[in-house]
Amino acid sequence: MEQTTAKLTVFFDPPFWAGLYEREQRGGYEACRILFGAEPKDYEVYDYLLKNYGKLRFSPAIEAGRRRGEGINPKRLQREIRRQLQSEAPVGTRAQRALSLQREQSRQERKTRSRALREEERALRFEQRQEKRRQKHNGH
Repeated sequence: MEQTTAKLTVFFDPPFWAGLYEREQRGGYEACRILFGAEPKDYEVYDYLLKNYGKLRFSPAIEAGRRRGEGINPKRLQREIRRQLQSEAPVGTRAQRALSLQREQSRQERKTRSRALREEERALRFEQRQEKRRQKHNGH
């Protein structure tokens, strides 16, 4: 049986109220950040989720990993923590890593879009210069 877990945390991130919507399904973990503005009431948050769930932009799925409380041996847990601290593992929560992955992905998309626009603009200016040169030599 497939299990899906979802959690929404609303917190004050000066100067706005924000929400962190996390979902875990099919072994993948995704997160989405929602800005509310003024402090939202419970019914406003619920209404927002009902109306805008399809528009939420979740981060790319990352491996969910093991959930806490599954009966892992404490010594094994200490060894894993020590190993992770010694390695160059990224610091932060899963949600932070997922959101940074989403930011990086949108940054790459923006880069490719702007590069294409820049090349198109260059080609247009080149064509205009060539046309101007042809116009100068037309009557001579």
